[in-house]
Amino acid sequence: MTARPLLPLLLFALLATPSWASMGSRPETPPPSPANPAPEASEDKKSVRQEAEGWYNDAYDAVTKAKEALAAEKPDTKKAQKLFKKAIDRATDALQIDKTYYEALNLQGFAWRKLGDYPKSLGAYAACLRIQPDYAPAREYYGQALLESGDREGAEAQLAWLKKLKADDLAKQLEDALAAAPASEDAKGGKATKDKDAKSKPETIADRDGGAAGAMSPAAPSRSSVTPVRGRARFQRSRDTARDSRTSPATSRMK
Repeated sequence: MTARPLLPLLLFALLATPSWASMGSRPETPPPSPANPAPEASEDKKSVRQEAEGWYNDAYDAVTKAKEALAAEKPDTKKAQKLFKKAIDRATDALQIDKTYYEALNLQGFAWRKLGDYPKSLGAYAACLRIQPDYAPAREYYGQALLESGDREGAEAQLAWLKKLKADDLAKQLEDALAAAPASEDAKGGKATKDKDAKSKPETIADRDGGAAGAMSPAAPSRSSVTPVRGRARFQRSRDTARDSRTSPATSRMK
């Protein structure tokens, strides 16, 4: 008699417990931690970097082709100049996407240096090294550009950096360049580099013509320096003739 009234109470107690009430339900996914970036954010960052690398790769290819044009049997300087300028533009596109792309700045420094614009070349190298001071290739290129522009002390400072970074191969290259460059005042302004390049590159027709003209100009006498001598000789001969021919009417008029 007493069991029947207790049965509804037991059923009610079982349904009210948490284990039974939550059966069949799944826990919600916890929100991402603020310390960890969301997958979408990391993918966006990766795609931005990949886009910048695409422009950088184009710039690198342009530099490679420019060097090939200069190394050809008949160097094509105009083509090389266009390719170096293209490389600078493509590196600029990469930097507009990623301002910390120091490799692109290093490439710009190299291209400007090959074009002979040392202020822009040095500026690009300096900007690269401000972002990544331990980037050894830029240190070596920077030292070469400083040496070519006449700043030997600055080049030696870059050599010290390379030795500090234990970049032995790059340090050797810069050290050899310093040893080959004269330490006199004549080296300033890139004169030593121009002389060295003139000796290393094959002589062209323009070089031969220019050299011949330059050699002849100070030594070869001009017409103005010859004519007065001939005039004085003729005048002297006429005076001698006048003395011998005093009876001539023409001589009487000259006197």
